[in-house]
Amino acid sequence: MATTISTPLLILSIFFILNSISIPSFSCPSHHKQALLHFKSTLTNAINSSSYELIQLKSWNSTSDCCSWERVNCAGTKTVTELRLDGVIVPLPDIDPVPILSNILAPLFHIRSLKLLDISHDYLGGEIPGDGFVNLTALVHLDMQDNYFNGSIPRQLFWLTNLRYLDMSNNVLDGELGPELGSLQRLTTLNLSKNSFHGSIPSQPFELKSLRVLDLSYNNLEGKLAPELVAFQNLTTLFLDLSDNNFEGELRPELGSLLNLTSLRLENNHFRGPIPPQLFQLRSLQNLDLSDNVLNGGLSREVGKLQNLESLLLKADCLSGKIPEEIGNLTKLREFSLQRNHFSGEIPSSIVKLKKLEYLDLSDNSFSIQIPNFIGRLPDMTIIDLSMNQFTGQIPSSMQNLSKLEGIRLHDNKLIGEIPTWLFKITTLKTLFIGGIGNNLLWNNKAKIVPICSLKLIFMTYCGISGKIPDWVSLHKDLHLLDLSGNRLEGGFPYWLIERNFEIIFLSNNNLSGSIPSRLFENVNLLLLDLSKNKFCGELPENLGNAKRIEALKLSENNFSGQIPKSISMIDNLEQLDLSKNKFSGVFLPVWGDKSNLGSVDLSSNNFSGNIPVSFPKVIQELYLGENKFCGNLPWNLTNLVNLTILDIHDNNITGNIQDTLPQITNLEALILRNNSLEGFIPSSISNLSSLRILDLSYNNLTGGIPGDIANLQRMIKTANKSTSLPISHSIRAFLTTPIVSENLIVNWKKSFRGLPYLDLDIYSLLDLSHNTISGEIPPSLGNLKALKLLSISHNRISGRIPVSFGNLENIESLCGMQIRITCPEDTPPLEGRYDEDEKQSWFLWEGIWVGFGNYAFKKTEDLGIFWLATNYVMISFKIHMINRGRFPEEGFGKASYFRNIQVVDKENGLKSPKDLGTFTEKSNCYDVQTGSNSDWGHYLLWWPW
Repeated sequence: MATTISTPLLILSIFFILNSISIPSFSCPSHHKQALLHFKSTLTNAINSSSYELIQLKSWNSTSDCCSWERVNCAGTKTVTELRLDGVIVPLPDIDPVPILSNILAPLFHIRSLKLLDISHDYLGGEIPGDGFVNLTALVHLDMQDNYFNGSIPRQLFWLTNLRYLDMSNNVLDGELGPELGSLQRLTTLNLSKNSFHGSIPSQPFELKSLRVLDLSYNNLEGKLAPELVAFQNLTTLFLDLSDNNFEGELRPELGSLLNLTSLRLENNHFRGPIPPQLFQLRSLQNLDLSDNVLNGGLSREVGKLQNLESLLLKADCLSGKIPEEIGNLTKLREFSLQRNHFSGEIPSSIVKLKKLEYLDLSDNSFSIQIPNFIGRLPDMTIIDLSMNQFTGQIPSSMQNLSKLEGIRLHDNKLIGEIPTWLFKITTLKTLFIGGIGNNLLWNNKAKIVPICSLKLIFMTYCGISGKIPDWVSLHKDLHLLDLSGNRLEGGFPYWLIERNFEIIFLSNNNLSGSIPSRLFENVNLLLLDLSKNKFCGELPENLGNAKRIEALKLSENNFSGQIPKSISMIDNLEQLDLSKNKFSGVFLPVWGDKSNLGSVDLSSNNFSGNIPVSFPKVIQELYLGENKFCGNLPWNLTNLVNLTILDIHDNNITGNIQDTLPQITNLEALILRNNSLEGFIPSSISNLSSLRILDLSYNNLTGGIPGDIANLQRMIKTANKSTSLPISHSIRAFLTTPIVSENLIVNWKKSFRGLPYLDLDIYSLLDLSHNTISGEIPPSLGNLKALKLLSISHNRISGRIPVSFGNLENIESLCGMQIRITCPEDTPPLEGRYDEDEKQSWFLWEGIWVGFGNYAFKKTEDLGIFWLATNYVMISFKIHMINRGRFPEEGFGKASYFRNIQVVDKENGLKSPKDLGTFTEKSNCYDVQTGSNSDWGHYLLWWPW
């Protein structure tokens, strides 16, 4: 019989059962909620007193469940496990943001259940609060990228042993990477890029067996790649694109053991040597970038084995040879760049197999022959750059078949023919760079075209465009860069060009005339303006300062006059100003403030007068004031321009004693005071200018001796291994074919005044003290200045012997007559009357000189120029110490030591070949000396020990 349970008893039983079961909470823990609200309150107060606004945290309130809030995720137990707070702080427009201190994070450290914390892109600054992070022991994912955190990584962060993902990139962290990195054994991704870490990579990261992605790029790390790389068996991505770093040595063959590697980026280092063959065993590799190193050798045929490769970038190395045909095996390749190397030959036909290729850059090499027609059979091609090579022939018509083409650069080759109008019918085309020096491409000035593309960048220099700027140029409504330099354009500045708000306008080296319309400087987008080498005239508009964004203004070699508008000093973004070779005048220049970025000013060859101006900002690096009418002493406060590297005040009327007014600027690399009225003696304090490598004090009234302290100038002893920095930093520079740089530095060099190329300035070291009244003997220590390419102390009152140490001047290219009263090819005639007293002196007072040595005890000096003798009979005595012992007469040039190009000076100061040139030695049984002559070496002496 069934048992009957009464209804009240059943209900009571169910009640007890339900109460005995644990039911999870339907809202987040209150302390989590309070911590988050506290964080929001602290953050709101912080941004209300700064220049930010808070976004996407409106749902955070006291009446709702925090697990339902935006940017918050909870686990099944309703505990907060994920906070995605990236980008919740946004700066207000047109305001420079001030970092928010990291102590606002303190409330979050009470949520110990956090497994994911993303605080990236939040403008947080200060040191990382290690004492707070140590509480988040469950943390698996930590993203702190793109903030302003500084200092070193706190040690407490390495106690979070559950971390698998750590991204601290793009901050201002510094210090060395320590062994603590090895404690994060579960780490799969480590990104410390774009900071200021220095020192070498410790060995402990190589013990992280789970690591898949390692990015240490853009730091200050150094050293060599360690062989422990082989431990990264699971590594799929290795980023060591350490820009501005010092990784060096050869690429390790152990790289070939990382068989799972899909991305390898080692660009912007100092790696050298050939590409190791083991690298071509990485069959999984998809991205390979070895750009901007000093790798040499060729591109191996083995590259064809990397058949999964999608990007191959070998830019700016020292690679040479031909592109192997096996490159056609890389059928997945989308990017291929060999820019700025030494490759030659033709483009291999196998490239036609790369049907997925989108980006091809072979610029700045020595490729030749014609651009192949098959280039038009690459259907996905969007960017093609073949500029700065030696390609010949015409632009292949097959290029018009590239229906996706967006950019084409063919400038600076040896192309010929008429510029095809079908270029303007490629509907996708946005960038067109053709013409340039070397090409013989010509524009048909009668052509009438209606372009169906919308170009943004037009570069058509030296294309023979004449008359006014063609009407079709104005039809490109999206155009923001226009470079028509080196054509035959005439007329005034076009009105439509003023109205279009261009960013870059280059119209230099044409025949444009008239004044510059003031409306041009109402363009708030204008970045770079170059109107040099035209026939513009009149005064500059007073509203010039309204062009607030302009970074470079080049108006040299025109007929501008009047004063420089004061408003120009209001352009804080201006970095380069070139007003040289005009008719500007005035005593007072604009005064630039401390916020100015002005780095280079060229006011040379004008009519400025008065004292040397010092109204420039402290950031200025280059100052050219030569060939004006400045007078007075060198101002003492020039020394306040502590960043100055080039100071050129030649051909003015500067007076005073140089020992009292020499500017003491330790960063100064070039000091040109030629052709002034300076007096006094060269002080020993010249050695304090530790960066000086170009010193020209010629054509003054200096007296005294040559101080031996000059020999302590390190940059004249050893040339620094660095490149000249460019004055323009804006990213738009990437679109330019040639950088916006300063004009050449003019020096007295080999027969005339010549310009040293600005971009190669670092390879030159010069010392010119000629045309003064300097006396005494030559300090032997000058022979230590091994980096010198030019040494001129001619037209002075120097006596004594030429130091034997001059044989150490291994880089010398021009060594001029010194005491000898002869106009050397490198010199202009001396000023009249300056040497009347000195003419009574003996013309030649030296007893010996080294002119050339062989390849053994001394490094051979190829050519010192002409060796001048001031009498018809001179005995040259010298000592030989163990030079080329064991060489024989018949071995001749390249083995023996030598004098060459020997000439004598007649009474009219003319040069002629010597007659009856004879030799003798005191110990003929020990040394053999012979004479001879030929078309290459002129009259010469050869000697060698028996």
